[in-house]
Amino acid sequence: MKINNARLQSYFEAMSEIGKIGETGTCRPAHTALEKQGFEIAASWMEEAGMSTHIDNFGNLIGRLEGKNPDLPVLMMGSHLDSQPYGGRFDGVAGVLCAIEVVRTLHENGVVPERPIEVISFADEEGWRFNKGLFGSRGILGKLEEGELQRKDQDGITREQALKDFGCDITKFKESEYKPGSIFCFLELHIEQGPVLDMANKPIGVVSGISGPLWWTVKLKGMAGHAGSVPMPIRKDAMVGAAEIIVALNEIATQIPGNPTVGTVGTLNVFPASRNIIAEEVTMTVDLRDIDLDRRNRYEKQLRDKIESITKKHSLTYSISEDTKSDPRYCADWIKEIIHAECQKLDLDEIELMSGPFHDALALSYVCDYGMIFVRCKDGISHNPLEYSSYEDLAIGANVLLGTVTEVLRK
Repeated sequence: MKINNARLQSYFEAMSEIGKIGETGTCRPAHTALEKQGFEIAASWMEEAGMSTHIDNFGNLIGRLEGKNPDLPVLMMGSHLDSQPYGGRFDGVAGVLCAIEVVRTLHENGVVPERPIEVISFADEEGWRFNKGLFGSRGILGKLEEGELQRKDQDGITREQALKDFGCDITKFKESEYKPGSIFCFLELHIEQGPVLDMANKPIGVVSGISGPLWWTVKLKGMAGHAGSVPMPIRKDAMVGAAEIIVALNEIATQIPGNPTVGTVGTLNVFPASRNIIAEEVTMTVDLRDIDLDRRNRYEKQLRDKIESITKKHSLTYSISEDTKSDPRYCADWIKEIIHAECQKLDLDEIELMSGPFHDALALSYVCDYGMIFVRCKDGISHNPLEYSSYEDLAIGANVLLGTVTEVLRK
């Protein structure tokens, strides 16, 4: 039993036209008409695969293939169809479309599973529109945080309003939550978004776990002044403080060569943002990740100490707000063993590797066992229109997922 390679490719080609920017880019923001358009075409493929479909009150698209025993906990698969504002064609999309093709292959071969199978495109995995990701996957687990619906995008639209415009009823969130024990396990196929598989010349990797992301928003406050007249020794320059913090983060994350720790400052907002005014205020984001929680905690303390000393040196005040803080989450051994076995059946000589980026699997890991399959992406490029995975590799990944699902259904 194998998936239909040509059909899977046609799914990707059709989806890439929705929110297309340039030749290969994608902008399909969460809770928008573009994401709804993506949902509509994906739902049509789900229905062709024998699934019933609906969009829940968190904005998740859910396809369900009923099992012989509908009361058994569900085998869940999926990822997301929302994209970065300047993203590629495969991030998240691969997990949804390959899962649909797997279910369609089972359906066409007359396989009626004992337990139900669900394929989900989770709402707002990326998190860039409202600066908080994994919304849909956390939502179904009742794990949303206070104030999330009041978060605003760059146009001043709240998530609450965006959900209403999308057709969701925020007063019925409870109806869309999954009861404890109702999910048997979660499987997610994803492009690697890194260079390990490409450098090893291997199409498939078995994921060992997901690094724990720590996200901060740091605000530095100094004093504005004329860039041409305020002497350097008495300046309170927030930009200088920000620059030193960026360097400090890089030094902390790279202090032990070969470790998988990563640290990034991705955005800087400067006030008053004039070329001849000393920066009075800088707001910056910090992203620190590691698969080892103890090490990440040590590095977090080091960075806090550095921020304290840097701001004191430059007579700045500061605040740190914690946007996300998740522990590293490890894949279930029994699912990894199945994925390894399926790879070996296909003579893939797969490798095991960790995931630096977080995925919807991170949220699901708190309520059920999970496993992930990585597909090679060229040069490790992602969150970029140059992001590329070959249709051949994606088909290999889908066949590994198909074999994995078949074995998991026997449990």
